[in-house]
Amino acid sequence: MCISVAPRPGGKTLRACLIGGALFFGSSLVAAAGPHTPTPALTLGEAVARTLERHPSLAVFEFRQRVQDGRAATAALRPALNLDLELENAAGTNGADDAELTVGISSVVELGGKRGARGEVINAERRLLDADRQVQAMDLLGEVLRRYVRVLSTTELAALAESSVRLALDAVNGVEDRVAAGGAPQMELLRARAALARAQLALQRSQQQLEAERVALAAMWGETSAAFSVTGGELYRPGPAGDFEEYFSRARQNPLLSRFASEARLNAAQLRLARSEASADLAWALGVRRSRETDSTSLVAGLSIPLWRGERARGGVDAAQAQFDGIAVRQRSAELNLHTQLYRAFNNRAQSIAAVHRLQTEIIPALSGALEESERYYLAGRYGYQEWVAAREELLGARRALIDEATAALLAGAEIEQLTAAPLITGSALRAEKQFGKNHEQ
Repeated sequence: MCISVAPRPGGKTLRACLIGGALFFGSSLVAAAGPHTPTPALTLGEAVARTLERHPSLAVFEFRQRVQDGRAATAALRPALNLDLELENAAGTNGADDAELTVGISSVVELGGKRGARGEVINAERRLLDADRQVQAMDLLGEVLRRYVRVLSTTELAALAESSVRLALDAVNGVEDRVAAGGAPQMELLRARAALARAQLALQRSQQQLEAERVALAAMWGETSAAFSVTGGELYRPGPAGDFEEYFSRARQNPLLSRFASEARLNAAQLRLARSEASADLAWALGVRRSRETDSTSLVAGLSIPLWRGERARGGVDAAQAQFDGIAVRQRSAELNLHTQLYRAFNNRAQSIAAVHRLQTEIIPALSGALEESERYYLAGRYGYQEWVAAREELLGARRALIDEATAALLAGAEIEQLTAAPLITGSALRAEKQFGKNHEQ
């Protein structure tokens, strides 16, 4: 699933892509929702749109943008004009008879392109702010998907717990019939009832966990209650494993790596500004002097140029140069970390996909048949109670393993999409992408 984020008018568009192929509707092996699951159903695209619209961490960037606007206005200003007043000899031995009053104006002529360099720094900071916004949006979208997947997983775990209660209740009824007929001891009925109680406790615990996960998801858009449900069957279609080299090629477009380009432009602009500071500014003054002693008026003018300005600015230039040179090293380190994370997520996902396939096509069907046979033979008096319970627990364990592996596949796919900033499989979320971009422009 892929969502585009337009940071601001004229800004670079972010494609924040979430796992789409893994969340197609699929048939569940158990009931998809419990009797207390609220409605309406919430799709991943809706969860993403709500988060992007309401999460406060993205709203902070609007205030940071206003800070940049204020700094840009300040950086574009020319040196101020100063009004200078100077009174001399006003309290000498002759009183105010020798007083001289000078009225003038003064300012500075900036040399070395300082004003333009300041503007370049502000523009580079704007681009870096856009890159930070994209990275933050990607992090948010990744977290939304992880929480959504956990809701899917706990929905299926709750459904599995309901299935376990039903199986335990069937066992109690079957054992009661055997005990009533004298074909089984009372001990087996007590064990069956204890197993039913444990299954009911597990169901209660899973429902509470589901509610906690739903509230955690709703918190992404600022709500403290979760008046929605999800379709748990979406959990079981993780899609193909794909090709690692293709994923890594797409990962180079990750906003986290793109941010280094914006940071490099900023440091280059800061380096140019530091070098411009080495150029001495020309200070000038122009005024009129009135002398009471001579009853005359004269024009006064002055120029001032600081000496050895280049030596004083050398430290700032060296610091800016070091920051600029260090970006390439940091970017290479980030690429290596990205490769490691992506390779680990790719292998984990491939392994989980293979496990899901075998569980669905081989293991669970075989264990379902074994449970049916053990139940039939127990009721016929040919198997013992323990064989029936073992078959039931093996089937429930396999279904639980299926949920775990499907969840792991989705979470690994979510990490791949966050690292590559591209969808595994495009889907209906492209419509949500267009709608979000339209709303943001408005």
